[in-house]
Amino acid sequence: MIDNAPPPCGRPTSTHGSIVPVASMVESIVGCKWSVRLLRLLANGYNRPSALIRACPGLSAKVMNERLRKMTRFGILQRTVFGEKPPVQVEYTLTCFGRSFIRILDEVHKVQEAVDQGGFS
Repeated sequence: MIDNAPPPCGRPTSTHGSIVPVASMVESIVGCKWSVRLLRLLANGYNRPSALIRACPGLSAKVMNERLRKMTRFGILQRTVFGEKPPVQVEYTLTCFGRSFIRILDEVHKVQEAVDQGGFS
């Protein structure tokens, strides 16, 4: 088994090793419908790329891999590779930082529901 990610509770970094502001991450993730959808699926137990792509009609493998790599770089996901020779098995899981990110998305969802029900005027 090979881990290709920061420790589950590590600080989010860019590809250059510098700390990434959380506001930038939120903007980058929430601004992409596929990233939000992938996070929701991962929070619900989908962890293999093949299961994720089947659960997202219209999502290409290229875009999915780009989003998963970005979230792994941010420290939201941990990528684990099982096996050393092809075919290898890859799984993604939420880090503790990723689980706190899900709470942010939950709050955004609550605000949207309130708006939809006329809670804000």
